[in-house]
Amino acid sequence: MKKIYLDYASTTPMDKRALKAMAPYFSEKFGNTMSLHLFGQEAKIALEESREKVADLIGAKLDEIIFTSSASESNNLALKGVAFANKNKGKHIIISSIEHPCIMESAKWLEKQGFEITKIPVDKYGVVSPKDIEKEIKPETILVSVIHASNEIGTIQPIEEIGKICRQKGVYFHTDASQSLGKIPINVESMSIDLLTASSHKMYGPKGVALLYVKNGVKIEPILHGGGQENGLRSSTSNLPAIVGFAKAVEICKKEMKTESARLIKLRDYLIKNILKIEGVFLNGHLKKRLPNNANFSFSFIEGESLVIQLDLEGIAVSTGSACSSAKLEPSYILLAIGLRHEQAHGSLRISLGRQTSKKDIDYLLKVLPKIIKQLRAISPFRN
Repeated sequence: MKKIYLDYASTTPMDKRALKAMAPYFSEKFGNTMSLHLFGQEAKIALEESREKVADLIGAKLDEIIFTSSASESNNLALKGVAFANKNKGKHIIISSIEHPCIMESAKWLEKQGFEITKIPVDKYGVVSPKDIEKEIKPETILVSVIHASNEIGTIQPIEEIGKICRQKGVYFHTDASQSLGKIPINVESMSIDLLTASSHKMYGPKGVALLYVKNGVKIEPILHGGGQENGLRSSTSNLPAIVGFAKAVEICKKEMKTESARLIKLRDYLIKNILKIEGVFLNGHLKKRLPNNANFSFSFIEGESLVIQLDLEGIAVSTGSACSSAKLEPSYILLAIGLRHEQAHGSLRISLGRQTSKKDIDYLLKVLPKIIKQLRAISPFRN
């Protein structure tokens, strides 16, 4: 049976070059980066070289990169760390209505601690209006957090405009760039970004390592306390093999981003054009202002889970924005935020492309998908 992976937004296979770079740090160069002896100093050099590579990709300074275990940890540290370090100035935080769950849940937790959270709506394409954010900023506002590109619908936000507004108003600006880093250019200085999150496993590096960029001068409180690693902001023994692998993945992405993004955009547009020929299908998110590898569709009269399962039986791995596996059978809040009805949100499919995706893979999907849709609609209770 064919095995075609089209769920790169969920996770990516590790690049073999990254794996090779990691290998010595498991058993040969295994020292603790905090140790003063030769083994420790060898590890420390590798750590700082990795930090330099990551900083270079986003135009940051070396000491502004904090390594963490995941994007979820970075996002928690950004929101909670800034909130508690700046609560004397104010307790108001602004986020968008289509943030990743780790931002949503952190914000919800902060509300219980007495902070005020404002959620900014999006338009039908999933775009946040910078003017809406500007209107909501008040003297008590300490942080604005807006995802760079939606993990679900792929829409890219006007980050530079939002960053400039925040800078003018004296408010910290954080963006979750987990889906965008390595796919589209990011420069924290020109985009006026104060904090940025990104994750290794979204860009062909290992799982278990991520980063938080914290601009020099930003007041932030650690949420993990211990040995004082990572400038005192993230105590824990450094996961050196993973950090080295992450840095190598970053290095590869920087070198190949332009040509790979152009290739993916071509494939993505070909996919979108042909899927939209199917009756009762529409695209979610912006047609052009979207990630090079993302396509999200809604299919009338069909459950997203059914599509995922049937495509899996044909050897194709995709995902759905619908959360019907949960006890509440709730559709994606992101799809509801862009104005979809519950039944439309339940019938969504996210197809995300990557380095191993070929036109042949897309053609196979386009061959089997119409048959599956026809079969599912024939037995659908939603048609009545």
